[in-house]
Amino acid sequence: MAQAAALRDSSHGRLISYSRKVFIPLTRLCRDVCHYCTFAKAPRVGTSGYLLPDEVLAIANAGSAAGCTEALFTLGDKPEVRYQAARDALKELGHETTVSYLTAMCALVLSETGLLPHANPGVMTREEIAALREVTASQGTMLESTSERLCGRGGVHYGSPDKHPAVRLETLRLAGELKVPFTTGVLIGIGETREERIDTLKAIADLHEAHGHIQEVIVQNFRAKPDTKLANSEEPDLDDLLWTIATARLILGPDINIQAPPNLSPGVYQRLIDAGINDWGGISPVTPDHVNPEAPWPAISEVARESARAGKLLVNRLPVYPSYVRAADIWLAPDVARRVRRMSDTEGFARDDDWAPGKIKPPPAPLVLARTVDLRTSGIVERATSGERLASNDVVHLFEARDVDYRYVTQAADSLRRAVSGDVVRYVVNRNINYTNICTFRCKFCAFSKGRTHEDLRGSPYNLDIEEITRRAIEAWDRGATEICLQGGIHPDYTGATYEKICRAIKTVVPGVHIHAFSALEVTQGAATLRLPIDEFISKLKAAGLGSLPGTAAEILDDDVRAIICPDKINAAQWLDVQRAAHRAGLRTTSTIMYGHVETSHSWAKHLLALRDLQAETGGFTEFVPLPFVHMEAPMYRHGIARRGPTFREAVLMHSVARLVLHPLILNIQTSWVKMGPAGAAVCLNSGANDLGGTLMNESISRAAGTQHGQELAPRDMEELIVSIGREPMQRDTLYRRVPEERRAASMIAADLEPIVLTPPRKKTAAG
Repeated sequence: MAQAAALRDSSHGRLISYSRKVFIPLTRLCRDVCHYCTFAKAPRVGTSGYLLPDEVLAIANAGSAAGCTEALFTLGDKPEVRYQAARDALKELGHETTVSYLTAMCALVLSETGLLPHANPGVMTREEIAALREVTASQGTMLESTSERLCGRGGVHYGSPDKHPAVRLETLRLAGELKVPFTTGVLIGIGETREERIDTLKAIADLHEAHGHIQEVIVQNFRAKPDTKLANSEEPDLDDLLWTIATARLILGPDINIQAPPNLSPGVYQRLIDAGINDWGGISPVTPDHVNPEAPWPAISEVARESARAGKLLVNRLPVYPSYVRAADIWLAPDVARRVRRMSDTEGFARDDDWAPGKIKPPPAPLVLARTVDLRTSGIVERATSGERLASNDVVHLFEARDVDYRYVTQAADSLRRAVSGDVVRYVVNRNINYTNICTFRCKFCAFSKGRTHEDLRGSPYNLDIEEITRRAIEAWDRGATEICLQGGIHPDYTGATYEKICRAIKTVVPGVHIHAFSALEVTQGAATLRLPIDEFISKLKAAGLGSLPGTAAEILDDDVRAIICPDKINAAQWLDVQRAAHRAGLRTTSTIMYGHVETSHSWAKHLLALRDLQAETGGFTEFVPLPFVHMEAPMYRHGIARRGPTFREAVLMHSVARLVLHPLILNIQTSWVKMGPAGAAVCLNSGANDLGGTLMNESISRAAGTQHGQELAPRDMEELIVSIGREPMQRDTLYRRVPEERRAASMIAADLEPIVLTPPRKKTAAG
């Protein structure tokens, strides 16, 4: 057991999972006569023998209302082969086989309720598995035992043709060939020997080695039930169950998921964990265990508490396990993959909240049940706070923090913030001017950019006149702004000279304002149009009045991710080179990350360490700004490619982990009130962030993606938020200097904004 537990921990760490499910017994008719089963029933006159579609939906909807994510379909094996009543019932339902009807009901539940079906119909053909794959997240068949002896006269499987090891192993093999995440398991105490259990586990291991599809193995202990042939048989004792769990772990290895149903072994959770399990299986807050009706489900809160007492953190998973979620394009049908992505977090578990960036929804309160902090986590935090550069896998480990570890990481980041930055929270009065939303690039996350006449998402294409840009700049200055932030699409008619012209025009009318403008993409494009090296073009922009560069267009500094979300954009090295060139020219830049879509925490780690390394080289970054992906109108979410942004836990951790990883090189961690919302931003300010960003005045990019948090947070509102969490507000400029009192006073008595003018694009004439 000790070896098995250590092996489990080497892969799964502190986490132990479960699936919040609803149990749908589609039919209890079965052609088999297993000697221990009370689930299977013979046909009764006057009843269908099958749940009708409305009954299926009623159960599924009850599960959905209770927060379930899995619809477990359990049923007897091929009853139509044995019973005329089953054939008649299926004919009335419009089907020839039970699996055909099952497939239709899985499709119904998937489309109508959003629950993810897991189908457990027993032995199947290749065609049946393939059809179910289109409408299920996972499938399963309990192997139970490979002992042919149990199928002979006097054995528990005598008279049950679907329990013959060869046909069940063939079902498992076909599922592997068809790339179906598959559940199987062993049933112990039904007359098999320990050697036969080992043979069964080895057969499962061989199939998994060949196909990689066995997502979980259930170790289920036989329970004697009245009115069965084994009613008076002895049940396996606890030691026998523990031995089998540990043996399964040692045979199957560290990565595979091993489960023991908690309702079949109440009161011994600690022992089951000690034996090497990492999953409790499905637990239903709605329906009973129809296979073991004498064993009620424990409350999920009880399982969480008992897991915590054993040093484990309970996490809700989907019916398909995280490693398969992360490779959904391989393992799931397209429509199922789209739904799974929307229901999963970055690690591939079920989302633990209903919060999303940009939505007006109160942030969830964290639940802390565990009593002790993970020693690896505390060690990593200690090294980070001492200024050590962390290894990538250590950064990933911090991003995976939950429960008490989450609290520890966020509190450590906040303590470090206090030591580095004090209790001052800074913000800048600025105005965003997005000069055009016409863009030749096709970033899949962007709902802002348009073609010349493309209005698929929010708003019409526009290209601001210089007069409108300067009008907005003057108005911003009059309202107390110290910064004009300029960004836009990559307009096909823009050249580097266009960007210079905009800077000069603003500086002419408002010479005192700081121009914070042009991402690395604009800089690269502008330089290319003038056939200039990046360094030389940046010098020209600086001469035209540019004061600093925003760190946008970084997205994720991982080219594998960029190939998915922005394949025609500059790569990670090019983005870093533009920042390096700006720093050499004496221009400071910000740094950002756009996270919560298709990437993993490994990409986050790579991104943060790339920023840290460049900062160690140049010292040119003023701050780090996490930008959670706003999914609502983003094309790649609408097309089913992306998740629905980070969970709230992940969003807060991005700020906390950044504080730790970037220490002591990047001193300022900013939180975006536009994306996090004021309440979410307040949590981040207590979790390592020290900056609230800009008042903005106008915000177009996040708003186009669907954020509901408005376009301006006025200085008084900024300061009210800061004071509400016991901190001291300070109005700063772009370079983190305190602003003159004249600027602050002007910002506090700002007039309402005049309506903006979105200049429509002009058609090209023959003269150009």
